Amino acid sequence: MELQFGDIQETALITLAIRASETARPNARIRDQKAKEIIDTLGVDVSRFDPFMSHEGVVARTIMYRDQLKELISKYPDAVCINLGCGFDDKFSQVDNGTIRWFDVDLPDQIVLRRKVYEDQEHCIMLDGDALDGAWTKNIPKSKMYIIVMEGVLEYFSKEQVKTCLNMLCDSFSHGYLLAELHSPFMEKNSKHHDAVKYTNASFGWGTKSGKEYLELEPRMKLVSEKNYNEEMKKYSIRGKLFAIIGKNINNRLAVFKW
Repeated sequence: MELQFGDIQETALITLAIRASETARPNARIRDQKAKEIIDTLGVDVSRFDPFMSHEGVVARTIMYRDQLKELISKYPDAVCINLGCGFDDKFSQVDNGTIRWFDVDLPDQIVLRRKVYEDQEHCIMLDGDALDGAWTKNIPKSKMYIIVMEGVLEYFSKEQVKTCLNMLCDSFSHGYLLAELHSPFMEKNSKHHDAVKYTNASFGWGTKSGKEYLELEPRMKLVSEKNYNEEMKKYSIRGKLFAIIGKNINNRLAVFKW
């Protein structure tokens, strides 16, 4: 593996570090061997990217995305699935049913790095693509159903960029589902206080109180469901249960849209 520490964006290091450390635990709730392989190979201390609450949040969202994807794929077993802004994420291995066609899409420089640790497979292909420009969508095969995944992407976009992205998806695909990570106005204003993001140069973008605010930007979409990460986090610790009460309107959410 040719990756160096500086090759990986710091926000990507957060999820990699957490998925790797959780995978190494005896009773791991999620398993991501590729994340562990990457972190082990880098050979650097990434503990500052793995504080307790962020750890629990990443574990929760990984489980929630996996379960939501499996539910949709059970309904549409031949769907085309697109992990837009994939980074080093390995969702395909978690949900592959043998018939879905999966595309990991990210900016060209990120795909170059991703190819150092992943290879294309028969049903899982990497593509250069921009969430704000639909040129890449011409390389996606026709399908009766499209399932778009955007985990840890839209939370860094401005309101105008979110609108551009939603409009692009609806223009490019006649019908589909979008699984999107949303965050609150509180988090938009407090990036520097986030227990892991504060160690990076990143800052959060447009925050919403409800996924319904997205519908104002793209009326072709409907909000199917919206679930706070607290619902999963509170299952595992006292701190998670307390945060579900104290921070019920602060934590990120998984929203599912349909058009």
